[in-house]
Amino acid sequence: MDYCVNVVKKTKRHSREELEGISKEQLIDRVIQLESQNFQLKNIIQKATGSKAVEDRKDQEKQRKFDFSKCHKRHILLRFYYLGWDYQGYASQEDSANTIEYHLFNALTRVCLIENRETSNYHRCGRTDKGVSAFHQVVSLDVRSKFAPEKQLEPESITAELNYCQLLNRVLPQDIRCIAWMPMVNPVYSARFDCNSRTYRYFFPRGELDVPAMQQASHFLVGLHDFRNLCKMDVGNGVVTYMRKVYDASIKESRRDGEQGNYDMLFFELRGKAFLWHQVRCIMAILILVGQGKEKPNVVKELLDVESNPRKPQYSLASDLPLNLYECEFRRKGTFDPEVFDKNAPIVEEDDNLDGESDLRPWVYEEESLSRTIVELQALWASSSVKSTMCREMLKSLQLIYSKHFETMPVPNFQTASLLQGVQRKDYIPLMERKKCESLENRIEHYSKKRRIQVNQKEDINSPEVDPLS
Repeated sequence: MDYCVNVVKKTKRHSREELEGISKEQLIDRVIQLESQNFQLKNIIQKATGSKAVEDRKDQEKQRKFDFSKCHKRHILLRFYYLGWDYQGYASQEDSANTIEYHLFNALTRVCLIENRETSNYHRCGRTDKGVSAFHQVVSLDVRSKFAPEKQLEPESITAELNYCQLLNRVLPQDIRCIAWMPMVNPVYSARFDCNSRTYRYFFPRGELDVPAMQQASHFLVGLHDFRNLCKMDVGNGVVTYMRKVYDASIKESRRDGEQGNYDMLFFELRGKAFLWHQVRCIMAILILVGQGKEKPNVVKELLDVESNPRKPQYSLASDLPLNLYECEFRRKGTFDPEVFDKNAPIVEEDDNLDGESDLRPWVYEEESLSRTIVELQALWASSSVKSTMCREMLKSLQLIYSKHFETMPVPNFQTASLLQGVQRKDYIPLMERKKCESLENRIEHYSKKRRIQVNQKEDINSPEVDPLS
């Protein structure tokens, strides 16, 4: 059954007429409650941002305000990477400054590339969750330019343009780095809506896993499927269609240990148009169970059969640490128009047949900035590799001791056990025999009764591109 759903946003402010109708006692209670909430929020923000953020804000206020009315603007794509392990996710949050987007906009405004987010024509390609990293995150926005619009696409203007990456990298945290920028022909080209595909990689050790079985299971993911049993349903925010198209799904080798295959590093690669909340981590959790021999590869096929299995069995997510938004591909011609955009209309997947010049240009790299970024990442790699090598050498010694003293016992081999969150039961219960979550229909009814969403009418919204980042 298909639904057309609108999210009901709660009114944040009361009108004067509503407040005049409240008794004095109710008004006093309301003021006390708001003061208490305000005090709690200040404590949360102060704890999250620390004194440094307050000092930065005071320094910004002392600076003379930049006059953007005297500047030219150009529309660009900005590519950067970040290591998300210590952040609360990509998207800005009201109660935390520890997000990638917060630091990005803080940097953009500090170096006066934009005046504010609202006037920057900003779109992001992907929205990663807490702990998730990205090697190829892309945003589209309008930034300050040295040149008039009619000259911005000339080769000399691109070469002599402001060094966007260098400016941003000077003020960004060390684990967030701008890599390149692209001059755009189309002023409304969107990093979100004009993205053709997104590729995620999930890194993991070979350990005790049956990789061929995992590979077999991953093949069932390719194609157009309903992934409601392989994601976290977000009905409360209006997401009621879970059809998504996966182009490729495979497991590849990243690095060999050289001595013991159990310590080889692999990655699961998933490429698709758009992804659901926790979709990759749910899929990886099932693949790990298959690799451990606890489930058959066909379990993925069963979970995708929502007619036979309309309710998701309860299982733990895979860890967020190894997940990486690895690559994004964009269409030649931008199709997004903010004036006429309809999120329920299907979006064209391929545009190779479109005539005319492409909206895309080559990425602009700057030698000094890129070289410095490589050196910084090499330093981080060296530090992490030293720790990894020390652990590996200690494991070799301990495994030899174990083999010598307990000859009849197999050496423990649980490198991947920590990748599944939650407590692991000793008496394993097969997925399809576990307790089931609520069905999609029940959740829609639940949020409708709470007036969180409004179901208007039945409508065909089977397109997997209803919302590329729902």
